[in-house]
Amino acid sequence: MTVRVLIADDEALLRMAFSMVLAAQPDLESVGEAEDGATAIRLAADLRPDVVIMDVRMPGTDGIEATRQIVRTRPQTRVLILTTFDLDEYAFAGLKAGASGFLLKNTRPEELLAAIRTVAAGDAVVSPRVTHRLLEKFRPHIPDAVTTARDERLGKLSAREREVLVQVGSGLSNAEIAATLSLAEATVKSHLGRILHKLELRDRIQAVIFAYESRLIHPA
Repeated sequence: MTVRVLIADDEALLRMAFSMVLAAQPDLESVGEAEDGATAIRLAADLRPDVVIMDVRMPGTDGIEATRQIVRTRPQTRVLILTTFDLDEYAFAGLKAGASGFLLKNTRPEELLAAIRTVAAGDAVVSPRVTHRLLEKFRPHIPDAVTTARDERLGKLSAREREVLVQVGSGLSNAEIAATLSLAEATVKSHLGRILHKLELRDRIQAVIFAYESRLIHPA
């Protein structure tokens, strides 16, 4: 199956470079290019890409707002945010908006291709530990109170699922969670799948953010 990719960046040379990298891959296809967020939103609706490569600093509607709107109206489309630094505030905002991960602008072509394939398959490309670092850095912006809606969603989880979510929020891998809770790794994976379904979350990264905002994990 071919993964359809939309490229959103205000730099024409960068868009061309991404398109050339994608054109050399038999399983990836560039279906369109956008020079700003508003165009990205429109093209995402018209072209229905599987993945959007999204710059954050664009004129008019920026990449964060474009990500938020695309994820809300077309949740099956995954977004990869492009940032300059790995602890950039835009990376944090992008994950909060629903992106499935972020890449540095100077990432190597093979890393870009791997990231596209990973998010197209429904996973995230930011490690939970990096997300943990982002949340620690930007913890002053995390709400102090748990909303009623969020509290009701937490009520859908079993005690064991809460335990697993706490470990996910702490940045542990499935193997590490299995060792910590004395479970089989396959059981941890099953628990995580149910957690994402019950909480209506897109991926593991969103689960980490949810754990923080729900105060299951307390910033250091």
